[in-house]
Amino acid sequence: METFEIPANLLGDAGLAKVRAWLEQNIGGEIGEFRRQPRWRPMYFVDVVRDGEVLPLLIRGDRPDVPLIFPLEHEMLTQRLIQECGVAAPKIYGWCDDPRCIIMERVPGVPHFDGVSDPDRKAVMHDYMRLLADLHRLPVEPFKAAGVHHAATPDEAHLIGQRRFETIYRATKKRPDPFLEFVLGWLKRNPLKRSYREAVVCWDSGQFHQLDGKLVGFVDLEIAHVGDPMLDLAGFRMRDTVLGFGDFNELYAVYEDYTGEKVDLEAIKHHHLFFTMANALSFHTALADPAPGSDYMTNLQWVNETNRFALEALAEYLDLDLPEVAMPEPEATAASPQIAHLVRFLRNVHTDNEILAHELRSMFRLSRHIQRWDEVGRAVVNANLDDMAVLLGRRPETWQDGEASLEAYVLADNGAHDLDLIQLFNRICQRAQSLNGPPGSPIARHNPIQRFGR
Repeated sequence: METFEIPANLLGDAGLAKVRAWLEQNIGGEIGEFRRQPRWRPMYFVDVVRDGEVLPLLIRGDRPDVPLIFPLEHEMLTQRLIQECGVAAPKIYGWCDDPRCIIMERVPGVPHFDGVSDPDRKAVMHDYMRLLADLHRLPVEPFKAAGVHHAATPDEAHLIGQRRFETIYRATKKRPDPFLEFVLGWLKRNPLKRSYREAVVCWDSGQFHQLDGKLVGFVDLEIAHVGDPMLDLAGFRMRDTVLGFGDFNELYAVYEDYTGEKVDLEAIKHHHLFFTMANALSFHTALADPAPGSDYMTNLQWVNETNRFALEALAEYLDLDLPEVAMPEPEATAASPQIAHLVRFLRNVHTDNEILAHELRSMFRLSRHIQRWDEVGRAVVNANLDDMAVLLGRRPETWQDGEASLEAYVLADNGAHDLDLIQLFNRICQRAQSLNGPPGSPIARHNPIQRFGR
């Protein structure tokens, strides 16, 4: 079986000194101060002054807590080929072996629409749909010949990325995950009709920069490969809940007008359902056994939110209602005063250091998650076990027994009780999200996704 490791990231003065030496040798000029972007992945901004002009660069490394779906070298290769074909993507300046990182152009602009007028937002999104279409028009053979990930035959282009996600999940799996196994099983029992479409795709679409209401171009082509172009029309539906891209029916119409081809809505629905599980597949191991440097609460928030997106997609497929679930009342425990003290302390610690502030915020969110678990966690576990007993025919003794028994049930059921399982997982997933943090807090709030029938 193929093994997957988490490469060392760029943290530490020694690693940054090696990157500086690489820049001096390969870029030249006067190197300014490195500034790490405060986020869950090693990303550094550096300005190089060369011939009197500032060259803004981005240093991009491996994630610290999970294997990448495609190696970092693959991201660099695909992005370089896309940019060289004239499609707006960051220019690649080179590769550093030790520590492993890509040196690329730092694209101007921002990845959101804060302060942008509605007409400008719409214009950016229309241009973005045309940019996706331009990407899909690129000939795929040069990408394949260069080693970009692709299916053995075009009729499997829609599956090649999905298989990669699942392969890494199964190779690194550490504990039962009944809901993830349920959705993977549902997708295999209800396969998408083969289409023979092939194109260069970014897949994790909706990642771009705009500047003053004008589209700049793609960013974060981490999982770009040769696949079904409908993947890109599905991928950004989840990101819409926080960025607000507009009515997808209108955006799909822009794509159709520009390409002269109808979008395959059934394929988009199927790809969307799979992509709602991408976070659960990616961060399964990081949540079961967090590595140093892992942003636990960001990963947990993403997984709990996108699991609910998956349920909404299934419910729309099957015309089901997903009732809201009542949450238990909090209880005081012997640990409540200590945890409350920790939460207050982390809330009131401030620093001007961006990276330290990011880490403190992560720990504050983790402390509130622990506080919420202390208040209602036992009641949530008991409610889940009571609900499982209806299907399993016995009440599991522990949460571990419940997860293992429910996964075994899902794998053996083969679709016979899909409707019952969807309602069970609806209750379980709502409770899981409620444990993210205090009621009403952004981290525990669900933002329903656009329905296809909007």
